[in-house]
Amino acid sequence: MDLTAISRYLSLLLRHRPETAGICLDEHGWADVSELVRGIQQTKYPDFSPELLEEIVRTDEKGRYSYNDSHTLIRANQGHSVPVDVELQKTAPPEVLWHGTGEKYTASIEETGLIPKSRLYVHLSRDTETATAVGRRHGKPVIYQVESGLMSREGYDFFLSANGVWLTKAVPPRFLKRISG
Repeated sequence: MDLTAISRYLSLLLRHRPETAGICLDEHGWADVSELVRGIQQTKYPDFSPELLEEIVRTDEKGRYSYNDSHTLIRANQGHSVPVDVELQKTAPPEVLWHGTGEKYTASIEETGLIPKSRLYVHLSRDTETATAVGRRHGKPVIYQVESGLMSREGYDFFLSANGVWLTKAVPPRFLKRISG
C-alpha cells in the first residue's frame, strides 16, 4: 500500500472533509479511530487497518496527527478548514518567524498580508529551511520574515501546534519583510 497516498487521504478526512468517509469530528477535531478505519476501508482502501494507521502516525515526518492517551481518538494537529478547536494554548512567539510561499502569491501577500484563506490559521515556521520547503510546494519559493514578537506585543495571538507549527489568525503587511525570491 502507498503510505503517502493514504496519509494524504487521512489528512483530507481529518482536516477538511470528514464526511467523505462518513465520519464526524467532535468540537476539538477528534475522530473515533474505529469509525475512521471503517470509513477508509469502505471508501478508498479496503485493506486499511488500525496497524497501518499507527504506522502512518508514527512515521509521519511532519507530525500531522495525534492520538488521545487511549488511542481510541485521532486528530490532525493543525491545518483544518472545518471549524474545530484543537485546544491550542496561546503562546508567546519568538521575535521572528518565517513564512514560505510561491512567487505567484507575493503581490497579494504584499497588499493584504497573510490570511488563512480556507484554513483557520496562517501557518508560520520556526526557521527559514522549513519555510523554504513549504514555499517549494507552491512553485518558486519566496520567504517572508514575520515580526512575530512585535505582533504579539501589539496584541496579536499566537499558538504553537503539537507538531511545532506556529499559528496566528492573520499577519498584516507591516509585519512582513520579504527576504528571498
